[in-house]
Amino acid sequence: MELSQTLLINLEWEGPFGLKELPNLTNEESDYGIYQIYGKHPVYGNDVLIYIGKADRQTLGKRISQEDWINTNDSNNIKVYVGRLHGSKTPSLETWSKEIDLAERLLIYVHKPAYNSKSISSLAELEIQNIHILNWGDYRSLLPELSGLRWTSKLDKIEYELYKWTD
Repeated sequence: MELSQTLLINLEWEGPFGLKELPNLTNEESDYGIYQIYGKHPVYGNDVLIYIGKADRQTLGKRISQEDWINTNDSNNIKVYVGRLHGSKTPSLETWSKEIDLAERLLIYVHKPAYNSKSISSLAELEIQNIHILNWGDYRSLLPELSGLRWTSKLDKIEYELYKWTD
């Protein structure tokens, strides 16, 4: 991908799912994507976005189940939303994996979920500055649209002036 080329990532969100529903989420072996976890946080309150993760080369249901959310306080009220990438055709597994990774990183950086605190500060600006994400469906608390241009320093040094109409 050229530096000036924008990569558009479309995510179709579905949910909410309870933790007990995850193993039966899909029968497809390639059900990969991004997920959001909503639950209780001692500072931010109840039913808030607490985590964003990815399922890459393993199904969403399997990956989310590995994180042991069932053993957290108030696990009966945890809600999970899954986001699957979509477009005109399925890319190669390498490209799909890269898009999942970039989408997860930009979503975490922009939304700053409490349980992703380690990932929030580790943004590689160069990789995500030309990423553009459109969230569709049940995207819940996520912004409907986000751009790496807005959240990186790529445009910081551009000189501009306010528009003024003169006759």
